[in-house]
Amino acid sequence: MEDRNLPAGAPPAYRPAVGGGGPEAAAPLPPEPGLAVDAAADPALLAATPGRTTISDTAVAKVAAVAARNVQGVFALGSGAGRALSVLRDAVAGSDLGQGVRVEVGQTQVAVDINLVAVYGVPLQQLANKVRAAVYTAVEEFVGLDVIEVNVEINDVHVPGLSDARTATEKPARQGTP
Repeated sequence: MEDRNLPAGAPPAYRPAVGGGGPEAAAPLPPEPGLAVDAAADPALLAATPGRTTISDTAVAKVAAVAARNVQGVFALGSGAGRALSVLRDAVAGSDLGQGVRVEVGQTQVAVDINLVAVYGVPLQQLANKVRAAVYTAVEEFVGLDVIEVNVEINDVHVPGLSDARTATEKPARQGTP
């Protein structure tokens, strides 16, 4: 039998407010134990749910690294030596998405250090500002922590052609004394 007090088309988890009324007067019932609840539909459930969330340095570093890599003009993250070691690490255990990123995560705040190689021709100060803004936005949006600083170190510039292979105009290094 259908409950006549429910507004037409209302799901059974709703009941009319005191005094009856239409759909605008309907109030949600508390969730039944064991039922899945869409917390995004009710932000109050998020705040009222007990428990502790810990977000690791690795997770924050990966979010920051992805944001930095997506900025046009960033060739790679990390220093030259770090990238060389990363090639070996990738061959053995898979890629390190957080390479070139160091974070310090507190209870509610995070500080991020980004170390990168820029593409030749990109204004470096503008690149640093774009990376800083992208990392700041991504970490605050996806991680939910307050970003207190994003430090950007540009340690190299990738010059296509020169960085990839030796050119005919380069002098070979001396191999020792004759």
